[in-house]
Amino acid sequence: PTDPAAVRRRQARENAEYHYAAAARAAKAEARQTAPMVAAFAEAMRTAGIEPTRLRAMPYSGSGTLRTDVVGWYVRRDRRAAVGTDGLWYVLVVAPSLRGRVAGVHVEPSDAPLQVGAGGRDGDSVALDVLLRLRLDAGPDFPR
Repeated sequence: PTDPAAVRRRQARENAEYHYAAAARAAKAEARQTAPMVAAFAEAMRTAGIEPTRLRAMPYSGSGTLRTDVVGWYVRRDRRAAVGTDGLWYVLVVAPSLRGRVAGVHVEPSDAPLQVGAGGRDGDSVALDVLLRLRLDAGPDFPR
C-alpha cells in the first residue's frame, strides 16, 4: 500500500507479532528449565515425609480464601503460590465468586517463573531454585 497510515499499521502489526512470538519462545524456554525443578521439589517433599495439605486460593479482592481441588505445599508465606503433589506449579490467586465460596474453585497449573515475584515490591522477588530450597529446608514448620 502507498497510504502512509496503512504502512504504519502494517509495520506496527508485524512488530507486535514479532514481539509476541519472541515472548512465547522465551516463556517456553523458561518453562523447560523450571518444570524439572518443580517436579524434583515435589519428590523431595514426599521423600522428606512432609505432608501435603489441601490448598486454598485467595480471591483478587484479598478477602478470605476459597477451597481448591489441589493438594500440595505452599512455597510462599503469603500462600499465593504452591507446588501440587502432581509436581506442577500453581498460582493461588483467583477471581472472586459466590459459587467459589460455596463449592470451591478449580485451579489450573501454570508454568513456574525463574524469578518468583518479579515486578513486585522490593524484596518480593526470589529465584525459584532458592525459594524451593528454602521451603524444603523449612520442613513441616512452614505455615500451613
